[in-house]
Formats: sequence, structure tokens, C-alpha cells
Amino acid sequence: MAEPSISILQAALRCRCPRCGKGKLFTGLLTLQPACPVCGLDLRQSDTGDAGAVGVIMVLGAIVVGLAFWVEFTFSPPLWVHAILWPVVTIPLAILIMRPVKAALVAAQFRTRSSEMGL
Repeated sequence: MAEPSISILQAALRCRCPRCGKGKLFTGLLTLQPACPVCGLDLRQSDTGDAGAVGVIMVLGAIVVGLAFWVEFTFSPPLWVHAILWPVVTIPLAILIMRPVKAALVAAQFRTRSSEMGL
């Protein structure tokens, strides 16, 4: 079995193939490629499920709620400010964070399952 050329962190931050480190992992926003275009690693067997989404929701949710409380108690803005501000902050951050989290889960699965998948 060939050793992966990049770490899980590098694969996650660059959203690249966990085996070769060169092929793009995603075809769209969060859609995985069926296979790595460079080394041919079959990515259809990767199943991250909802783990990444749940983690992002929990961590980002706690941060945003804490910030919302801080803004409320420090500045006391009208309710409409909260209604506009927090979706504008939360949605892009969730999307931005979700890609590397999903890439990290795929890389971790590759590392732990590569021997049983015959890779």
C-alpha cells in the first residue's frame, strides 16, 4: 500500500485527493468527484454522512450565539439588525467551513479504510 503524500490537514485545507494530494476533491460546492482525476482513487466509497454538518452547526452555532449575545448586551441594537446581521454572517461561514471539514472526513476515511479497500 502506497503511503499518502499529504497529511489529513493538508488534504482538508486544500480540498485535494487524500492519496495523491493533486486532484480536486469536489465538483461543486460540496459534491465529491466520483474519482480523483489524477490518481484515480475511487471516492464513491467515501461516506461522510452528516458528521461534518453536525460539527459545523454545533461549533459555528455556539460562536454565533455568543456573538449575538455580546452584540445585544454591548450595543442593544433593534431586533431587525440581528435578523439581518446573523444570517449574513452565518451562512457564508458555514459554507466556507463545510468544504474543509468534509475533505478532512474523506481523508480520515481514506487513511483508516485504505487497507480494507485494497488501496
